[in-house]
This record gives sequence, structure tokens and C-alpha cells, in this order.
Amino acid sequence: MTAVSIVTALAAVVLASKAGDGGATASAPAPVPAAGSAALDPAAVVAEVRRIVAEAYVLPERRPAIDAALADGLRRGRYDVRDPALLAERIDADLKRVGRDGHLYFRHEPVRVAALTAAPAGGPPGGPPDMAFVEQAARAANHGVRELRVLPGNVRYLDLSSFEWTGPESEAVLNGAAAFLARGDALIVDVRRNGGGSGRAVHQLVSHFLKAGTPLITFHKGAETSPTMRSLPGLGTLAGKPLFVLASGATGSAAEEFVGHVAGYKLGEVVGEATSGAAYMNDIFPVAGRFELSVSVARPVLAATGRDWEGSGIAPTVPVAAERALAVAQVRAVRALAARADPARRAALGGLAEGLVALDRPGRPTAAPAAYAGDYGARRIVAVADGLWYEQERRPRRRLVALGGDRFTLADDPAARLDFRMAGGRAASFDLSQAGGPVQARFERAR
Repeated sequence: MTAVSIVTALAAVVLASKAGDGGATASAPAPVPAAGSAALDPAAVVAEVRRIVAEAYVLPERRPAIDAALADGLRRGRYDVRDPALLAERIDADLKRVGRDGHLYFRHEPVRVAALTAAPAGGPPGGPPDMAFVEQAARAANHGVRELRVLPGNVRYLDLSSFEWTGPESEAVLNGAAAFLARGDALIVDVRRNGGGSGRAVHQLVSHFLKAGTPLITFHKGAETSPTMRSLPGLGTLAGKPLFVLASGATGSAAEEFVGHVAGYKLGEVVGEATSGAAYMNDIFPVAGRFELSVSVARPVLAATGRDWEGSGIAPTVPVAAERALAVAQVRAVRALAARADPARRAALGGLAEGLVALDRPGRPTAAPAAYAGDYGARRIVAVADGLWYEQERRPRRRLVALGGDRFTLADDPAARLDFRMAGGRAASFDLSQAGGPVQARFERAR
């Protein structure tokens, strides 16, 4: 599997991880000239691409069709261009058209290729490249941990932009994210914008939800089969908590592996859309000192299902448009907690769920916004073009959301309740409370 981010692609190439790591790997390239040091030779570039595909592509039966497409493009003069970016674009289009494989691509990346094929300062030519660039990029991306947030009801949220792995530092960041989640009552992991990365990072995170030694994934490369990767020991701190994973059509590769473990072992619900269907593990090859070629080289099989997900993706257990997945997951998480709670807590959580539903799909108020607007002593309700707002002296304005009838909540506090009493077609007062609790204060409209 590969990444779509620079961080993961770089790490994948330099680390040359084994098939069992579930990340993109790098095959040792033949010596190449420095980027930009030689004139572009399209025929030589195409020849190298054909050679690599013929030797390495995961599906032998598809290799002849890919080779024929490249040979035909060369014969017709399609690749007779002087612009390397245009050459890469045309080769890439032909690979995608015939290969029908998201991990089969060709890109003009002279800076990246130069960084990945250069020896570290003071190192011998041809030796392993310097890891400093890769580690710096991973650190800048916080090893894929984009956001950690506490949502209402102590639902803990983790947004993962990618699955990064550079070693102990990545391990510490992922374990820190898991420790944050462990302090929540229910969990949401968002991989809707996660294109993949390192399987090793996937195994680190998913091990927090599993018993040690649980089988995870096996890779098949030609006649070779990798040892089955298993969940890691000493973790498992998140097992049993209500878990909701957000997915979309942009969820790819290693991120799909994570979704596959959650769905296959029924660790939680997958909310959103089917994932992209990019299962194969790929190698990334530098070509001609300025291009990178990604080639699928191995097929993964999930231990939980006995299948891969190439072309089909992994289906959600709660189908919903990706942009609504977080809102829907929050409601389901709070309702799951309410089902486990004592009666008093259940009422509060049920009210919170009602508020969260309104944030996603607002109710219809009885009257027009102007009927509720006015001064209520220490509080003020303001009607503007985008709806009603709640004002309290020296505090930021807060948006009101209709629950239905003459009842509202606050966008930043969906457990809050404002219940208006109407007289003569307009609000005379409102009661302020928290869902499931008593009235805290009543505010009368100023005369």
C-alpha cells in the first residue's frame, strides 16, 4: 500500500519496508544521472517503465496489456515530447487506462527523486539515502495525527490525515493519540481524507483495540506469502469502547486496511461511504533521475475476512454521505452511551442526542425569527440573515438552532435548551436549562 502524501511516499521509498509492513516499498534502482543533468530521452524512460512493470507488477496476466499500451504510445509518437511533466502525464494516463489500479502511476518528481537517491552528507555514493528529510516531513505532519478533540458527551475524536511511520517518534505520537482516546467514553476515528501510508502505523493504532497476537494481514507476492502480521503486545487499551470510524471514497490503501480490521473484527461501526478500493502493496522506483514509478507488487488478505479489497473497497455499516458522517457518528455515539447509562444520565444523554440531531438537521420553529428576537434582561436574542443568535454580556455571540416548536439549542452546546413562552404571536420569556435537567433561569422580555 502507498501513501498519497509526500511524507508517506518519501518514507515508503527510503525505508524499503518489507511486504508485511503493508506500506509502499522501494526497489533498488540502477544508477541514474542527477536530476536535470541529462537531456530527456522519452524512449529510454518508456523502456525502463516497461521493464519494471514486466518484472514486478502483481498481476502477471495484466502485464502484457500494460506493455502493449506503452509500446503503442511509443510507436505512435505519443511520448515524443520535450517537457518531462507532459511525458509523465501521458505515461501515467496510459498506465491508469489499462491497469485500472490506483497504485500504478508515473509522476515527474525531480526534487523528491533527488532527495531519495542522494547519499547522506559524508556518506558513500550509492549508500542509503539520508532519513533526515523524511523524518522532518513526518514531524511537520505530526505523524498523521491532524486533530484531537473532545466532543459533547466525552466522545473523543481523532482525525488522521495519513498513517506515517519513521520509528519510535511515530510510535510515541500514535500511542499518545490512543491515550487521549482512552479517556473518552466513546470514540470517533476519522479517515475520510486519509489516502494511506504505512501498514506498520496501522498495526500500531489498531493494536490498541485488539488482544495481543490477533492476526491482521498477510501479503502474497507471486508464489511467496509473507508471515501473517499480528496485533502488538502491551496495548489493547481501547477495546470495548463504542467506536465509530468515518470513511469516504478518498479513504485509500493503508487507511482501508484500518477500516477493514474494524469492520472485519466488528470493533465498531464504519460510518460514511465505501472506501476507494486500493488494496495492493506497491513499490516506488526512481526512473531516469527525475521520475517516480509506483507499481503494485503484492496482494494483501485481511485475516478477519479472508479477502482483499482491491477494486471493491470496504462498505460502511452505516451508509451516509461523507460530509454528514461526523454528525451521524456523534449521534450514534451518544445514543450508544445512553443505552449503557443509569436513568438520570440516560435522560441527559438522550437530550444531547436530540441537540446533535438538530445541528445536522434543524427543526422548524413555530414562528418567524423576529418573533423571538428582543432584549430579555441580561440576555438578548438577535435575528440576522442567517438566523437567531444568543447574546450574553461580554461573551461571544452564540448561534441558536431550532429543535422544533418554540424550543432551541446552542450550536456550541447542543445539550443547552432555550424554551420560549409565546404571547400574542411573539416570545414573552424563555427558560434556560440543560437537557434532562431542571430550569436554571427564566428571562422575561423587556417592555
